Amino acid sequence: MNLHETFPLYISNSLTRQKEVFNPINPGHVGLYVCGPTVYSYVHLGNVRTFLTFDVLYRYLRFIGYKVRYVRNITDVGHLVDDADSGEDKIAKKARLENLEPMEVVQMYTNDFHEVLRTFNFIDPSIEPSATGHIIEQIEMVKRILDNGFAYEVNGSVYFDVLKFQSAKGGYGELSGRVLEDLISNTRELDGQDEKRNSLDFAIWKKAEAGHIMKWPSPWGMGFPGWHLECSVMSTKYLGETFDIHGGGMDLKFPHHECEIAQSVAADGQKPVNYWMHSNMLTVNGQKMSKSLGNSFSPRELITGDHALLNRGYGPMTVRFFMLQSHYSSTLDFSNDALEAAEKGYKRLMNALASLHKLEYKAAASDDKLNAEVQELLNDLLRNLSDDLNTAKAIADLFELSSKINSFANGQLNLGSLSEETFTLLKDRFTRIITEVLGLLPEQSNENSVTDDLVKLFIELRQDARKNKDFATSDKIRDDLAKIGVTLKDGPEGTSFSLN
Repeated sequence: MNLHETFPLYISNSLTRQKEVFNPINPGHVGLYVCGPTVYSYVHLGNVRTFLTFDVLYRYLRFIGYKVRYVRNITDVGHLVDDADSGEDKIAKKARLENLEPMEVVQMYTNDFHEVLRTFNFIDPSIEPSATGHIIEQIEMVKRILDNGFAYEVNGSVYFDVLKFQSAKGGYGELSGRVLEDLISNTRELDGQDEKRNSLDFAIWKKAEAGHIMKWPSPWGMGFPGWHLECSVMSTKYLGETFDIHGGGMDLKFPHHECEIAQSVAADGQKPVNYWMHSNMLTVNGQKMSKSLGNSFSPRELITGDHALLNRGYGPMTVRFFMLQSHYSSTLDFSNDALEAAEKGYKRLMNALASLHKLEYKAAASDDKLNAEVQELLNDLLRNLSDDLNTAKAIADLFELSSKINSFANGQLNLGSLSEETFTLLKDRFTRIITEVLGLLPEQSNENSVTDDLVKLFIELRQDARKNKDFATSDKIRDDLAKIGVTLKDGPEGTSFSLN
């Protein structure tokens, strides 16, 4: 039996605003689409948090027995500077400013995106399509929307008719909780707005003016696709006209995801997604992260500590662990104190993992109560991860299990009192949840070996003190080490230690 049958997954669906039992369209198979980056600049921390949410979702779905097709796109055309239907394409603008070809810009920042995600131990998606690789399919979707009467062409541009769609199909604004009348009254005037029938209409194909670099031939003349169109095309091409889960940052709910739904319904007659998931924003010391406030730092600055707001750098696994300590739908606040606490928690967890793999099991009299406690904690791990991917509660379970493991390592609890079945389950699930699901690995440093050598030195000093009957010094060394998380255990073969 697959684990998803024992621990069914619940998802907070952004469309219905309630937690639902996840039922995939095809039993045992999951289609997952996540909006990828617009590759005109370096990856920022908000990107990392969003993609971490869906990296863990991807990992967990596979862990509980689903076969997953994970599609995450690259936006390399069509995303305009003001995110509406005017202004310059972000990539074309960057290319003009840097005197580069647009595809040079795309390649440079796509490489950066992949490098950053590798640094934080992300798994590659199943498919990573690009907008420029699907121009033909985007033109075909525009044709279908026009044929169905939900778009109109003006001077080589094609606009989606929001009011006509709302009148015939309804539902525009449901995902983001927007009211159509309020949207119309609050819409600001933009250049090119005079071509539209109303202010909410959006371009699904945009005419390329003279000098525009990125353009393709179409039935309406030389142009380029609207930003919202690419995700409707690529998600449904690889996952079907209706698929399971669509994810992204909360900032994409409106207008991007709202427009995606409308386009797919207008083109193919059905809603494209059963479950919508959105990750929340980042703050720094309680303020929104932004360049204008001077509190925006890049993933590399966070690792190196090369920023005025950072006391020092933090390892990528510490940062990953820090982000996982909050639920993906809650605001995550960066501060030096929070990062330092996360570093300690991460090390405590990894030390327990190392201790677990050093344990040698020898059966003894079974302790039914202890067996039940360990098994319940192991099951709670999966219950919490299945409860809308609650990594925060799952990490709390891991810390409780870490305390048990440390007690086995220092002899406070008899490892043999666990049944062999329980010990095998503990070793397997504790390890796999940390490494396979949460994606946490030991930091690449020599810190642990240095720590081990220092503790061994103190053990030798303590042994010398005991030989000289200086028990006050011996006890002080033992007690001081305990205060910093090092437990000594005296045995017939000498003194051993564990890191708590």
